[in-house]
Amino acid sequence: MNFNETEIRVRYGETDQMGVVYHANYAVYFEVGRTEWLRQFGLSYSRMEAEGIMLPVISLNINYKNSARYDDVLKVKTTLKKLPTASIEFEYELVNQKGDLLATGQTTLAFIDMERNRPTRCPKYLLDKLQKKSL
Repeated sequence: MNFNETEIRVRYGETDQMGVVYHANYAVYFEVGRTEWLRQFGLSYSRMEAEGIMLPVISLNINYKNSARYDDVLKVKTTLKKLPTASIEFEYELVNQKGDLLATGQTTLAFIDMERNRPTRCPKYLLDKLQKKSL
């Protein structure tokens, strides 16, 4: 389905004393991939929030395969699993510049109506863009 690839260089502050990326930063790398996935449709979290929709993460799963290290250039591939309803699901693959698989993961985010603080359906404008790209 729809995917995006984004490059990220590991910064020193993301690593431990041995130069290995701290495990929680993988979730941040997935977020960067997700944000760039939205941008390819001309969308952003800030636009959705201005229109009254939040997208909190309700599920996160990471499978670590190999270590990312300081100054590695990583590529995060973000793939939409299926057309969204009241939630949206992504899969991730993180590789280094040599092509070594470092981690895989999945996230689920819920569309929340900020005024009511309740789940809502995916905005029509996003569904329309996704369906148009799938054709």
